[in-house]
Amino acid sequence: MNNPHKMRTGIDRVWHAFGYSMQGLSAALRFESAFRQEAAIAVVMLPAAFWLGRNWIEVALLTGSVLLVMIVELLNSAIEAVVDRVSLDLHELAKRAKDYGSAAVLLALLWCGGVWCSVIVQRWWA
Repeated sequence: MNNPHKMRTGIDRVWHAFGYSMQGLSAALRFESAFRQEAAIAVVMLPAAFWLGRNWIEVALLTGSVLLVMIVELLNSAIEAVVDRVSLDLHELAKRAKDYGSAAVLLALLWCGGVWCSVIVQRWWA
């Protein structure tokens, strides 16, 4: 059986995809406290990146690192939602999947922190 959503083409497909993306962001802001916290911090950090960065490369690294954290958090939340949908029972594979997602968020946060610290050090102490 064909999925009617897969039969959309052109602008209609793009418009519906955009709508689903907005629904995903809305759901993340409603249901995921970690994403809400990161979004609140991003509201401050993204404009600060344009002030702090001395050239487009630094601005791209600063903004990109913040957006990377948010992207990885969304993927982690998706993994957690799927695992919980399948079963709420304790299972080693479920734990491993959630731990991998959490580790990915940690690495993104460390990358973001490293980029911001590097640019700050270069700006004021180099």
